[in-house]
Amino acid sequence: MTQEKISTAQPRTPTGQRVWHLGATHHEAVTTEFEWSVLRFFQAFERYCMQIAHISGLAELSFSELILLHVIGLQDTPKTVGLLARQTNTDSVTNIQYSLRKLVGYKLVVKIREGRSKVFTYDVTDKGRELISQYAHFRQLVLTEQTKSIEAIDRKLSEASRLISMLSGVYDEAMRVSATYNPYVSTEEAPSNEPGKVRAKASRKPAATSGATDSAKGAAKVAGKAAAKPTGKTATK
Repeated sequence: MTQEKISTAQPRTPTGQRVWHLGATHHEAVTTEFEWSVLRFFQAFERYCMQIAHISGLAELSFSELILLHVIGLQDTPKTVGLLARQTNTDSVTNIQYSLRKLVGYKLVVKIREGRSKVFTYDVTDKGRELISQYAHFRQLVLTEQTKSIEAIDRKLSEASRLISMLSGVYDEAMRVSATYNPYVSTEEAPSNEPGKVRAKASRKPAATSGATDSAKGAAKVAGKAAAKPTGKTATK
């Protein structure tokens, strides 16, 4: 015969508040909502870019290669690797160089060297320019024809662009500041008046018993006698 367990827990009353470790305050909750919106937008943006690239004849490119190709095509001027890294806010020059080698292999980008200079620049080839122009055509048909119907869209996009650019600098600064924190030290170990100074912990050693102390002293005496006892033959007078 089974017995039913009666729960003594009190029913929770809905409070209408969201409790989350990334939203302890209202500002933190709003910031987290913005971060998640950016994440969802990025996923939608990447899917859209890859689809337009597929119908434009650029299906063999990855997302990072496609973005790099568009940046190189800006203003019809050759770009250095350093400039491409700054434009895309990328700190991995190695990844950019790898993508550039693939674009050169696809005959979409050409590598240029001016005279005896050790600095190389990259420019879009005629084939690459034709394909990104086709990409821009499909982009106009399926995207900007819809976005331009949104009220005051140009002003909203400009304001959003300035805000995201400013926040990019704030997040980069937060990343640099975070390098000064020790992830292995809890906040309880630092005194409240000096948050940057870590209080050293006193090491705890087990107290030796009287028997262990006597044994250690006896072993030391035996070792001392053995060291003092001469070895080998003594010298004759």
